[in-house]
Amino acid sequence: MDRSAAELVDDRSGLGGMRDRLRERIAATPRYRWYALGVLTLVYTSSHVDRQIMGILLEPIKLELGASDTQMGFLIGLTFALFYATLGMPIAMLADRSNRRNIITAAVSMWSVMTVACAYVGSFAQLVLTRIGVGVGEAGSSPPSHSLVADLFPPQTRGTAMGVYALGVNFGLLIAYLAGGWMSEHWGWRATFIAVGLPGVLIALLVYLTTIEPNRGASERVTGLSEGDGSEGDSKAPSFRHVVAYMWRVRSVRHTVFGSTLAGFVGYGFVLWMPSFLIRSHGLSPTEVGITLALMTGVVGGLGTFTAGRLADYLAERDVRWRVWVVALAKAGYVPFLAAFFLIDDLWTALLVYLIPAFFGGFYLAPTFALIQSLVSLRMRALAASITLFVLNIIGMGFGPQMVGILSDLFAPRFGNESLRMALFVLCFINLWCALHYYLAGRTLKADLQAAGQHVT
Repeated sequence: MDRSAAELVDDRSGLGGMRDRLRERIAATPRYRWYALGVLTLVYTSSHVDRQIMGILLEPIKLELGASDTQMGFLIGLTFALFYATLGMPIAMLADRSNRRNIITAAVSMWSVMTVACAYVGSFAQLVLTRIGVGVGEAGSSPPSHSLVADLFPPQTRGTAMGVYALGVNFGLLIAYLAGGWMSEHWGWRATFIAVGLPGVLIALLVYLTTIEPNRGASERVTGLSEGDGSEGDSKAPSFRHVVAYMWRVRSVRHTVFGSTLAGFVGYGFVLWMPSFLIRSHGLSPTEVGITLALMTGVVGGLGTFTAGRLADYLAERDVRWRVWVVALAKAGYVPFLAAFFLIDDLWTALLVYLIPAFFGGFYLAPTFALIQSLVSLRMRALAASITLFVLNIIGMGFGPQMVGILSDLFAPRFGNESLRMALFVLCFINLWCALHYYLAGRTLKADLQAAGQHVT
């Protein structure tokens, strides 16, 4: 005898509920949480290898294509950032409403294929188009990844988890500099693009076949750290306008976004032009540049990135405002060392001084990522991360490298081959402005976290 439609719906709802509970239990196990975090960190590493490889390949590409510093600044800055940041928002809105794992899989596949395509360009215009393709692919990775990490790790350990995830920046730079420098010198820049692009296809398969889509808000419900009832995970995602208005209204969010944007402006300017600076001003070969920056940015910088997240979690147990104050102190404190690095002619003395800026350069990443996820509601998480990255990347990635290129060309008549050195020297003082915003974010952080439903000690 046929069952009624209502009974069938009840059965389906029961099966769906069992599936959701099973996913929540799997996502709550420490082994899976750390495995999934490792895979997401691998994804983030791949994105930064394909993004930052341009830094080590800048000089040979410029020479072959006959471009100016301003043109190359446009290529590695605004060309990539405009599409990467803008498309990140609609993709993030989709991620707040659908399967984040599948979005990440598609994103990794696209940027990997487009990186390989960079090897086959015949002109500067064609390279611009392929780098746009890389930016479009990478737009779909970080916002859903941030949202997944927030669902896997509770607020008390979220800074540490984001510190591990943010290591993808340093791992990516290490690989791009170390392997990219050697491959560029021995294989050429075209073969280098192929070598760094192909592994992304395997990473996409790893994401799709071995990770699951956790229930939204799972970490708060399992640990009981949210003051809400946990029902928000099934609510409708708010509109884009609502999320933007909320982020602007909450002062700690606003200052954190502004601070991270200025940190990105400086950081991307340094990362993408530092290889050229070492080649022009210190006479290093591409391989020597790769080894030097891999050790500095990859290893020393990686230690700093992880330390920031762990330190923010530790100090926040005493006063939650340290989640942003650690960044303010780091950004203001290393400016004298960074300025001195560009004024010292002796390479080994300069590199010794640079150890401190290398350690503190990425100190803003983990605390910023973690804090944004804690200050917004469950169905805002991917979009809030995307809006943060949009502002950071449009201004930071888009105009940071571009500004360095423009200043270098402007300084060239007076400083000649040292014009790039002077451009980078000017850029380092923007860190003081950055530090001010992170300090101001701490002044309202306690109240803003309480308003967001987070338990604050």
